[in-house]
Amino acid sequence: MAHVEGAEPERVSDAQGTGAQRENDRGNRLMDWPDRERGDVGLAAETPPHGGPGASGRAATGRGDGARGRHTSVTRWLWDWTKSIIVAFLLFVVLRTFVVEAFQIPTASMENTLLVGDFLLVNKMVYGAEVPGTDLSLPSFDEPEHGEVVVFEPPPEAGQPPRTNYVKRVVGIAGDTLRMKDGQLHRNGFEVEEDYVKQRGRVRDVRSPQFRWQHAYLVQYGRRHPYRPSRDNWGPIIVPPDRYFVMGDNRANSEDSRYWGFVPKRSIKGRPLIIYYSYDRTAPTALRWLTEIRWARILDPIH
Repeated sequence: MAHVEGAEPERVSDAQGTGAQRENDRGNRLMDWPDRERGDVGLAAETPPHGGPGASGRAATGRGDGARGRHTSVTRWLWDWTKSIIVAFLLFVVLRTFVVEAFQIPTASMENTLLVGDFLLVNKMVYGAEVPGTDLSLPSFDEPEHGEVVVFEPPPEAGQPPRTNYVKRVVGIAGDTLRMKDGQLHRNGFEVEEDYVKQRGRVRDVRSPQFRWQHAYLVQYGRRHPYRPSRDNWGPIIVPPDRYFVMGDNRANSEDSRYWGFVPKRSIKGRPLIIYYSYDRTAPTALRWLTEIRWARILDPIH
């Protein structure tokens, strides 16, 4: 009995403790119910106490993510700009090489058509632009004709450094017979009307050893007589295949085919289109490129 009696209070005590625990749990549930309604329990359950190791870790991770995001944005911005610059540069190279190129007039050999200080846009596609580094050229859309102004590389006989460019007017094409008498051009037996030629009155004619190349191209009857060519009196000569005879409009002040011979077809780069800018380079002012602009010449077509 003693054993039994000693056991009974223990069972009563357990029962009481269990009942008290249930009451406490019920109270806690009743007290927590409003928090669950507000959602505070979920927040409290997911967020450690302020200053705990979990909070500081997540805050540091957030700052790291923000820094990485900013770095990614800057990198993407720089890459976008780099791509744009590369594309623009490639387009510029393609356009300049195959479509249109700018040139400047440094001498008076084409006055009054072109003046010193004129800046030209030249169509390079029309005669078939050359592919750099090769002997290939793009298909041409046209051929140089009588009276057209062209940009070209002069032959070696001109004595100019590589990559020098000339601008002159085509006066003879393959098969033409050319002659000049007292400054008047004759082509295939007829005088050529040249309204574009700059007239300077009577200018003393000159002779030069450079004219000797013409002997090889004289017509047969021209070889029967002593040939003493000069600037204003020469010929008749025949233009060979795939060659052009070019002259400046300022005939008294132009070194052209009269001096160094024909221009090969492959040396012609393009046809000038318009004057996109012009200023008087002889003006005494320091900022003449800004104060001495020839507004009337800008956007003038070239004929």
